[in-house]
Amino acid sequence: MSLPRHLPWLPLVLLLLPFAAGAQGVPSEASAPRAVEVEVQAGDGGTSISSEDARRLGLVTDGGEAPLVPPVLLADSPAAWPEGLEGTPGEVTLELLVDEQGAVAEVKVVQAPSEPRLAEAAQKAAPGLRFQPATLGGVAVSVRLPFVYRFEPPPPPAPVRVRLSGEVRARGTRRPLADAALFIDGEATPAATTDAQGRFTLEVPPGAHRIEVRSPGHLPATFEETLAPGQTLQVVYRLQPGVVNPYETVVRDDKPRTEVTRFSLHEQEIREVPGTQGDPFRVVMLMPGVGSLASGVSYPVVRGSQPAATGFFLDGVRIPMLYHLLLGPAVVHPDFIDTVDFYPGTPSVQYGRLLGGVVEGRLSRPREDRLHATVYADFINAGGFVEYPFASTGTSISVAGRISYTALLISTMANVLNLAEDANRTRAGFWDYQARIEQKVGKGRLRLFALGSSDDVGLSPDEKVLDSAGGGVFQRFHRVDLRGTYPVEGGELEAGITVGLDGAGLIGDETRVIQEQQQVVRVGEYRMDQALVSARAGWRQQLGQRLELRMGGDVEHRRAAVVLRGTGVPPGTRPGDPSDPLKSPSTLTTFSGAFAELTWNPSERWTLVPGVRVDAYHLVPGLTFTGVEPRLTVRHALSETLTLKGGAGLFHQPPTVLLHLPVLDSAGLRYGLQEGVQMDVGAEWRPFDGLELSADAFYNPLSRTVEFDLAEVAENRRRASVSSEDPSESGYAYGFELMARHPLGRQWFGWVSYSFLQSKRRVRFDRYDDNNRVLSSGEATLPFAFEQAHVLNTALSYKFGNNYTVGAVVHFNTGRPESGEITSHTQRVATDPQGNVTWVRADGDRLGRLPPFFRVDLRAAKSWAKDDYTLDLSLDILNVSVQSEVYGYTYGFDEGGGLPERRAIKIPLVLPMLGLKGTY
Repeated sequence: MSLPRHLPWLPLVLLLLPFAAGAQGVPSEASAPRAVEVEVQAGDGGTSISSEDARRLGLVTDGGEAPLVPPVLLADSPAAWPEGLEGTPGEVTLELLVDEQGAVAEVKVVQAPSEPRLAEAAQKAAPGLRFQPATLGGVAVSVRLPFVYRFEPPPPPAPVRVRLSGEVRARGTRRPLADAALFIDGEATPAATTDAQGRFTLEVPPGAHRIEVRSPGHLPATFEETLAPGQTLQVVYRLQPGVVNPYETVVRDDKPRTEVTRFSLHEQEIREVPGTQGDPFRVVMLMPGVGSLASGVSYPVVRGSQPAATGFFLDGVRIPMLYHLLLGPAVVHPDFIDTVDFYPGTPSVQYGRLLGGVVEGRLSRPREDRLHATVYADFINAGGFVEYPFASTGTSISVAGRISYTALLISTMANVLNLAEDANRTRAGFWDYQARIEQKVGKGRLRLFALGSSDDVGLSPDEKVLDSAGGGVFQRFHRVDLRGTYPVEGGELEAGITVGLDGAGLIGDETRVIQEQQQVVRVGEYRMDQALVSARAGWRQQLGQRLELRMGGDVEHRRAAVVLRGTGVPPGTRPGDPSDPLKSPSTLTTFSGAFAELTWNPSERWTLVPGVRVDAYHLVPGLTFTGVEPRLTVRHALSETLTLKGGAGLFHQPPTVLLHLPVLDSAGLRYGLQEGVQMDVGAEWRPFDGLELSADAFYNPLSRTVEFDLAEVAENRRRASVSSEDPSESGYAYGFELMARHPLGRQWFGWVSYSFLQSKRRVRFDRYDDNNRVLSSGEATLPFAFEQAHVLNTALSYKFGNNYTVGAVVHFNTGRPESGEITSHTQRVATDPQGNVTWVRADGDRLGRLPPFFRVDLRAAKSWAKDDYTLDLSLDILNVSVQSEVYGYTYGFDEGGGLPERRAIKIPLVLPMLGLKGTY
């Protein structure tokens, strides 16, 4: 069956008018009508007849032409296929006479198809057509017009389609894969691609289909699906990553380089370095300009300064300690950190009250797509991390924590190996926690971040043995920080407030009989406590294309106290002695500072960063010190690959001891400020993609230092120089650093660094006679206790195609002076007045050095990507080379002839760490 189709009006159409023969067109009874054909013209103004025909017929208009309105089809009259010819195509052209009533009065076949019965069907159907009649000058008229019947087979029914929709994700991380291509049944062109959320929709015929999914960086995968008519199938396709990375974080871009020297490390560079136990902050120990106290101890000695002269920060919040038990991991869960920035010298003015370098961990931004979680365990600790976003409120919550079972491990090993009984009483444990709530507020963000840490190392008394003694060292801290950031046009505002509690000290326990019961009691305690509250604010504003201003300030109030009680306090201690700042019952201090810094680019190749910082240090009841610190950094790009750099600045810090102690930073202010200058020049060269070379030379004159000996602080002993009214010294440090680095890329990263470090102090020291008595005093410029002249580090890590990772670190350093600080003190052989051979304390200008040391660290790991999580198994071995580092010497006599004998104190410190981590 077909539908009728009429052709468009032809330029020339026949018009039939009923006309009566008679005078002047007036009909007479005797006359009969006849058909008159006239010429019809089609033009821009419509359809009309000529003026001559119009006058002849009495239809003249003002324009000389009679307008013709064509007929309009009102009702179709479909023609049916003749029996037996159903679906046979054909076209019949008819000429129709449409009368004044719009009916078809006459049908004539003009053109017929090869099958005559189709013409008959069209002829039979045409009289059923109905038109709105044509009019000429407003009068209905008959017309002849062509009309076409097309016999067309009906279109085949649309094929039945079923819908296949779903998501494409990366195996292991569940990360949506955008722009993944889906190919159906081997077709060359993709049938669909995924959107930004990894979603897709396909319509396919019912039946079995083979669907291939491809995405850059992932292995292609083929999935078999069988779909029934009317079915809608929802699927999730997971692609195996070419390289499994279990460290999925939101990494912030590197800040523009305006400092003289800054090393920024990301992702695998802070988590897969051998010997670091997967801890981001321990990687700093392998950076240029860093020496060490001992192998595996993770407190950096930066450019020959005291370890406490280097500050540790988390997004601008200073924390007192960075590592557990000195040998352990950092106090912050690795999943909270996306970048570690290390400034060996001349840091920005935003960092104040420091004489040395800066280590800052930048917190990863909350991931707002889905739930994330990690759990892991190794030989010494276990921990976890959970992060969950609430999309409806713009809130993200992150929680992490770790706990150590080191003491349990030591006790178990002692029992297995039948070691000394004291090993069963050893305690060495730690725990930490972190929690973050981040809330979107308009264009800004509000963040509440809390963290805390606790370490406890010692020997517990034997509860079954009367008068059994024990003791230990503990250190803990807590911080709660509320911070808000809000973007402004061309800049950002930031404000924050922090409260904290710190504690550290020594304790002594004994087993005694109390009320006829044998129990462990606390017999002595030397504890330093501190509470603090601080506030800070900062503002960064782009003042133009080439100028940026940064301003800020902070104020911090500390209340510190020393608790001395019991019978087991250190010798020579008088509780509440106000003359000794390390035994003062309480200390109140307020630190305040403000800074301003301009980043000026006078041209594309020059960057100048002048800045100034002013700090006030106030110690109740009336001591106030002020430090004004101008600083300047200059960078000049000689080419696209080579940059020269230089900088200088003035720095101040309160007196320090080996590590940050809660009381000393405050109470030590009575001795005044330390002051020094840092000067640094160097160059950075990137000859090609994947290689970064840097060189730095520095000179740091120290006009005033107050650096206490940790052993003397712990034992409450005093040197003559310290007990004097002014225990300050002076000194300087200088050296140079070289580094070649391949940043993370092409499945590997690595670097080689060499540091030449010299650190000297102008000190007063005692000279001893052969009877070990002080003979006189002297003064000289001597090597600092933490000077290591040569330090070499090589690190390399490569991830193979089957997701095996292998890496190695080679470390070498020359020994520190045998100064008595965290080591023995050099002694010499002498003969006393009775003629006996003895050991005598060597003078300060005749100290020896510890021997050089090298070690090799190794890490091997295997990663697996499961459907919704990843597994990472790693073996990290510190000192796989089993080298023994000399920490000091014992001076005595052999058992045979009584001859003087010096024995090295050394152990092959080997720390194998087998760990398993699951990431969801």
